[in-house]
Amino acid sequence: MTAKHSAGVLVYRRVGGMTQVLLAHMGGPFWARRDAGAWSVPKGEYEPDEPAEAAARREFLEELGLAAPEGEAVALGEVRQSGGKVVTAWAVEGDLDPGSVVPGTFGMEWPRGSGRIREFPEIDRVEWFRLDQAREKIVAGQRPLLDRLAEMVGG
Repeated sequence: MTAKHSAGVLVYRRVGGMTQVLLAHMGGPFWARRDAGAWSVPKGEYEPDEPAEAAARREFLEELGLAAPEGEAVALGEVRQSGGKVVTAWAVEGDLDPGSVVPGTFGMEWPRGSGRIREFPEIDRVEWFRLDQAREKIVAGQRPLLDRLAEMVGG
């Protein structure tokens, strides 16, 4: 079985000499009560025939309901998450208001075995975090993306 591939955009900004990143808390019932390790770069799966950077920008729009900032996209490379999914990400400097996010939704049977399909937000909130905070919040497999961003921006 081949690994699934996701692409995402890690938006960052500099505030008072500190770098902050915009992370999305995963939606749905499995993540509702979790905080540490339940945040992610806004991302989504794509097919092999779609350019990964184009997929990253498309998925950002689908997940947040807002276009990714227009700035230069700097490749952060790939990471492999514990479930085997390969995530490719780009860093883009910009500023977004988390309050303006309108997340996309997905349907799933819930409660499991009930036969009822419920709609859940892809993400249930978006927040800015300092890099040190983000390391505690983000899915463990994506932490190297934060490290690469820190090297890139010098912090």
